[in-house]
Amino acid sequence: MEESSKQRSQKFINSKSRPDPIHKPSESPASKFSFPRLLLLFDQSNRVKTLLSWSVFFLLAVIVPMISHFVLICADCDFKHRRPYDALVQLSLSIFAGISFVSLSDWSKKYGIRKFLFFDKLKDVSEKVRIGYEAEIQRSMKLLAIFVLPSITLQAIYRIWWYTSGSNQIPYIINPTLSHVLACTLQLSSWLYRTSLFIIACIVYQIICHLQILRLEEFARCFASEITDFSSILAEHLKIRRELKIVSHRFRRFLILSLFFVTATQFMALLTTIRASVPFNIYQVGELALCSISLVSGLFICLKSATQMTHKAQSVTSIATKWNVCATLETFDDLDDGETPKCPTTRQHSQIVSRRRNVIQSSDDDDEEGEGDHNDLEIHPIYARAVSFQKRQALVTYLENNRAGITVYGFLVDKTWLRMIFSIELALLLWLLKKTIVNIT
Repeated sequence: MEESSKQRSQKFINSKSRPDPIHKPSESPASKFSFPRLLLLFDQSNRVKTLLSWSVFFLLAVIVPMISHFVLICADCDFKHRRPYDALVQLSLSIFAGISFVSLSDWSKKYGIRKFLFFDKLKDVSEKVRIGYEAEIQRSMKLLAIFVLPSITLQAIYRIWWYTSGSNQIPYIINPTLSHVLACTLQLSSWLYRTSLFIIACIVYQIICHLQILRLEEFARCFASEITDFSSILAEHLKIRRELKIVSHRFRRFLILSLFFVTATQFMALLTTIRASVPFNIYQVGELALCSISLVSGLFICLKSATQMTHKAQSVTSIATKWNVCATLETFDDLDDGETPKCPTTRQHSQIVSRRRNVIQSSDDDDEEGEGDHNDLEIHPIYARAVSFQKRQALVTYLENNRAGITVYGFLVDKTWLRMIFSIELALLLWLLKKTIVNIT
C-alpha cells in the first residue's frame, strides 16, 4: 500500500512538473495578447463557427457591396454625388477580402492559430527571442490601427457628407432618414471589414517573419562566444532554414495573388482615370485613391517583411566570414619565425580587438543604415582561435552555399524585388493621387 501511494504521489508530481503538450500553458502568448484573439474570428473548428464566419463574410464582402453599387449608384445625382469608379473600388476590396479570408481560414483549419504563429516552437528558443516575439505581437494591434483607422475615418467623413448633402437625390426605402443611416452603417462596416481583412493577413506575415529574424540574430551571436559544438550550430541553422521554407510555402499563394491583383487594380485605375469622357476630382476619385493606398500599404508590409528576413539571413554569412578572417589573420600575426601559435596576452588581445574594430567599422560604413546587419555584434577572435581552421572554413563554406531566405516558388525575395515592385506600385499610386489632388476643386 505504501509503495502504491508513493507511486501515485510520484506520478502526480511528474504530471505537475511536465508541461501539457495539448493544452496551452497559462503564460502562452495566445492567452495574453489581443491580436491572436482577433484571429479567432476566422476559427472554423466546428460547423457553427464556420457558418457564422462565412455568413459575416458574404454579408459584408459580397451582399453589401453589391447593394451599394447597384442600388445606391445614384446615376441621376449631381456631379459631386456620382460615383463612376465605384465598381472598381468595390470589386478591388472584395477580391482582396476574399483572398485574405480564404487564406486565414485555410491556415486556421490546417494548423490552428497557435501552431500557425509558431507558439509551439517558443519552448525551444531563448528567453530573449520569446520576449521580442511577444513584444512584436503586442505592437501588431497598433500597426493595425495605424493602417486601418485613417482609412475608415476618411471614408466615414465622405459617407456622412454624401448622405447629408444629397439626401433628396439618393434612393431610399420608406423612411429616408432611417434608410440612409442603415445604408451608411452597412457601407462603413463593409469597408472596415474588407480593409482590415487584408491588413490583418499582411501583419500575420510580418509577425512570423519577425520571429525568424529574432532567431537569426540569436544564431549570429554564437560567433561572439566560444563555439565548442559545431553539430549544434549546424542543427540550429538547418532548423531555421526549415522554418523559413515552411513560411515561404504557406504564404506563397497569398503573396503572388496580392502582388498580381494590386498591380492589376492600379493599372485599371490608371486606365480608367485617363479616359477623357470620365471626370476626375476629389469627389469621384477620392474613394479610389483611398482604396489604392490601403492595398499598396498592405503589399508593402509583406514585401518589406520578406526582404528584411532575407537580408538578415544572408548577413549571417557575412558575420561568419568576418569571424573566420579575424581568427585566421590574428593567429599568424602573433607568430614569430617557427613559433607555435599561442593564446594572446591581455595587452595583445586589446590591440587585436582595436585593429579588428577598425577593420569591421570601415567595412560596415558602406552598409545601409537601419538594415540590422548585426553591426553591434562583438566578434572575439580569442574564441575562434580555439577552433581549427578547417572547421571554420567548412562552416563558412556551408553558410555560403546554403543561404536562407524567403522564397516565392523558388525565387528569393530580396532588395531587388522590393525596389522594383514598390517603385512600380508607387508610380501608379502617385499618378492617381496627382489626378485627385490637382483637381481637388
